[in-house]
Amino acid sequence: MKNSLHIVNGDSLAEQMLQLQLPGKTIIWRELLCEGPTEKEINASFYKIRKQFLQDTYGISAENYEDRFISEVEKLKDFEDYDNVVLWFEFDLFCHINMLAAISFLTENKAKKPVSLVCSKKLKGEKELQPLSHLNLKELQNHYDQRIELGDDDLEIANLIWELYCGNDPMKLKPKIKTNSNFEYLSSSIRAHIERFPNSVTGINTLERNVLRLIDSHEIKNENHLLGYALQYQGYYGYSDSQMQRLLDKLKIFYEQTEDQIRLTRDGYQALEGKKNFYRDLQNNEFYGGARIFDFLYDSESHRLLKL
Repeated sequence: MKNSLHIVNGDSLAEQMLQLQLPGKTIIWRELLCEGPTEKEINASFYKIRKQFLQDTYGISAENYEDRFISEVEKLKDFEDYDNVVLWFEFDLFCHINMLAAISFLTENKAKKPVSLVCSKKLKGEKELQPLSHLNLKELQNHYDQRIELGDDDLEIANLIWELYCGNDPMKLKPKIKTNSNFEYLSSSIRAHIERFPNSVTGINTLERNVLRLIDSHEIKNENHLLGYALQYQGYYGYSDSQMQRLLDKLKIFYEQTEDQIRLTRDGYQALEGKKNFYRDLQNNEFYGGARIFDFLYDSESHRLLKL
């Protein structure tokens, strides 16, 4: 039986996967590279900027980052002890950006081993698309048995998308939406990423507008209720609780808590209806990968990014 190096996105999925008792070693990838600055090479410089971002944004200490992420990543350099690499990543943007980084790290370290992917998808006999961590053991084993073998072309595409994500011109990602590969959800993830930039008319992005639409169309009683809805109906983003809460905090100028319900403010209705641009109210110096967020605008009519 082949000895595999399993790279698993997050502890929840790792706990499920470990119950399958598959041969090999498991590395847990604990990052959220879909937010904050990144660099192409995962090295000391990369770790430095990530530590700063995570400390400033989420209060994650440098020691915590070293213990939970860097120590795991460094284990990937032992790939010579294994026959192949198995990637365990979900279908969403959060997981796909992490997956691209993991593939890039393996490539940088010349890990020339067969690579396969276990990814959430609806297989024959399953009722709906579910995250891997929500599957029972029989279903998870089925996904593993039907994992996707990645060819050299797939790995080259992954490396290119990671390089472009870490670059300062996200407009170069737009043409890659139509790229054919064995990554079934890569195009959806790229599209979701592009739509995270501020809308050219309103200054809010697609995910933020979706939150305002949820408030307008549902009877949402309080902040916790809103967080639950926002997480449930976020589509291809895969944001965690803490990420989504940060987004909600940013949007507080658009909604208010009344006695029994959260309602949109006047600004909220204007943003939702496209009657006012809030770019200057929301502008900050944050990054997605190598691109400063507010250096670009998303045109929802042409589905293109515009450079300011």
